[in-house]
Order: sequence, then structure tokens, then C-alpha cells
Amino acid sequence: MGISQSTGLEEGTVGAGRRWAMLAAGTSAQAASAVMTHGPAFLIPSLVDREDLSLAQAGVVAAAPMVGVMCALVAWGLVTDRVGERFVLLTGLVATAVAGVAAVHAPGVVSLGVLLFLAGLSAASTGAASGRVVVGWFPPRRRGLAMGIRQTAQPLGVGLAAATMAAVADQHGPYAALWVPVVACAVAAVAVLVVVLDPPRPAGGPAAAPNPYRGDRYLPRIHGVSMLLVVPQFLVWTFALVWLIDDRGWSPAAAGGVVAVAQVAGVLGRIGAGQLSDVVGSRMRPLRWVTWCAAAVMLALGVAAGLESAVAVPLVVLATMVTVSDNGLAFTAVAERAGPFWSGRALGLQNTVQYLVASLVAPLAGLAVSRLGYAAVFALAATFPLVAVALVPLRDERALTQ
Repeated sequence: MGISQSTGLEEGTVGAGRRWAMLAAGTSAQAASAVMTHGPAFLIPSLVDREDLSLAQAGVVAAAPMVGVMCALVAWGLVTDRVGERFVLLTGLVATAVAGVAAVHAPGVVSLGVLLFLAGLSAASTGAASGRVVVGWFPPRRRGLAMGIRQTAQPLGVGLAAATMAAVADQHGPYAALWVPVVACAVAAVAVLVVVLDPPRPAGGPAAAPNPYRGDRYLPRIHGVSMLLVVPQFLVWTFALVWLIDDRGWSPAAAGGVVAVAQVAGVLGRIGAGQLSDVVGSRMRPLRWVTWCAAAVMLALGVAAGLESAVAVPLVVLATMVTVSDNGLAFTAVAERAGPFWSGRALGLQNTVQYLVASLVAPLAGLAVSRLGYAAVFALAATFPLVAVALVPLRDERALTQ
């Protein structure tokens, strides 16, 4: 069965302009959620200085929204499969903004962590729903590029957080910096309300759709690859800023600027990987290439950081670009294989396993850095993509239809 037969796509039901507008709205929704989910990582220096936390303790607070996301992704995916994308996006974004306002006024770090966890529960809504909007409205010949653009939401959100939240936290404290994701979620909710429509689905309903996990190793292997590749990605995302401040002596504003530039590079990486997958007619071949590159760049970053070489700074930018380039490829492949009545849950599971690993990266890497240093931890992260190369299910991939 070709991919286009399993998506429920009826391309002619809306114009091309509306499809691209929905892509923009879905991307903004995911970006706003990324600001809330990953932005607290840029509060770590302020939490250590102002709240007298250790690096590991601050990492736990920073990981709280990711834990919340991890706990809710499959549930939001099920709601998306049953109710629709528009409802889920609107409900989740509004609830995330409300939880963010409460976090701004939290009386202490414990309550801050709890409220960030609740914000993560709500922010998880955009993971499956915005991806289904793209897969539902774009045909296979354009879907790699479209999903690559949608996947730029995460680095765009992280870049916005890096450019703003670190500086605000340095001047006004970590709580005030949380107004950034609150405003982002409110703006994204308005965009979704104005332009997003639920994509059409084929006749037959959920009862006619077989479980895509039954007797098929393709999806579990993609999940495994993504779990492994999350380690270097979130290591760089979480600790690049702190490394520049602690080891390089940069100011928080200057370090945040470098991280923001790195996230722009990540945007280009995701778009390029998605377009490449459309051109070569495969999601898995580019995924394997990206995996090899991730191993090489993390090893090079570790060596350069250990030597205190000036090239380490551009390498951290390159590492940020490479380590995020796999996400759109894996996300698209999962949605295509799962089909319209299972893709919400499959994408929810895909994101869950990624966030399961990501939520452990900040506290465990914080402990490792305290004992081994940044250079050694960067270099050790190269082992994870090396293992992932063998798991990429290249032989199990089906040909893309046009």
C-alpha cells in the first residue's frame, strides 16, 4: 500500500495558500510549546545564582516541563485521533499559557517545578496535533519539506528562549523570564483559531485501520533511533549556554546570542533534511547520514572543548544544527507509516520516548559534567548516534508515492 493511500489526504479541498497558512500556524504552536518546554534550561544560571541551587538541582527544575510533556503525549495523541487537531491545539495552548502565568507567581522553586510540570502536560498537545495537520494536508511529494519546516518549530522556540529568557532572568530573575513562553502561547493560540482546519480522513473510520505496530518492526526501530539521538541533541541544547558562561567566561546575553544563532542553523538543518528526503524518495537514507554526522561532530566538539580551541564555539553551532536534523525525518516517517487513525498515538509515542530520554539528560549530564567536565561529556555523547546507525530501518522502508 502506498503512503498516499493511508493518509486521508484530499489536497483539493483547500487551496495551497491555506495549506501553507496552516503549516505556519502549526509551526507557531509547536514553537510556542518549545519555548515553554525548553526555555527553563536557560534559567539554570539564574536558578543557581539567585535561588542557591546546585547545577544538578537546577537541571531538575529545567527538566520538569519535559517530564510533563512526556507523561501526556500519548494521551493527547489519542484525543487528536478521536476529536481532531484544531480542538487539541487550542485547548493545549490556552492551558499552557495559564500554567505559565501561575509559574511566574510561584512562591518558591518547588512550586515552580510543579507548575512547569503542569505547563509541560498542556504543551504536549501540540506535538501530535500540529504534525497531523501537516501530514493530513500535504501530499508525499511535498511532505518532507513541509514537515521539515514544521520541525523547525523546536529550534525556533529554543532560539527565541535563548535570545530572551537568559537575559531577562539575568536582569529580573527566573520567574519574570517565564512571561516569554506565556506570550508566545497566547499568540500561537490566536493563529490556530484563525486558520487551522482539521484535515479530511478516509471512509471506514478507526475500525478499518489496523494497528501499525502489530508484526512490524519499522516504527519501534525509528523510536529507538530517536531515543538515542536525543542524547546529544539535548546535551547541546541544555548545556551550551552554561558551558559558554562557565568555561569560556561569556556573559549570559552573549552566550544566549550564540545559542540563538545555533538554533537558526538548526532550522536550516531540518528544512534541508526534509527537502533532501523528498528529492531522494526516502526518509531513512538521510536519517542514517544525519546519524553518522552527529557522531562525528560531537566527538570533534569534545576534542576541541578539551583543547580549549577557538573552533569549539563554531562546532557547538554545527552540533546544534546536525543533532536536530533527524527529528523531521523520523517524525514524517512515523506519521506516514501509522496512517490517519493511528498517527496521533504513534506521534505521541515517538515524542514520549524522546522526552523520556530528554528529561534525564539535564540532571544526569549535570552530574557527569560536575565530575568529568564539559569536554569529556560532549565526546562521550558521540557513542549514542554510533549505536543508532545500526537501528535505522532502511530495508523496511516503503517507497514514497508521488
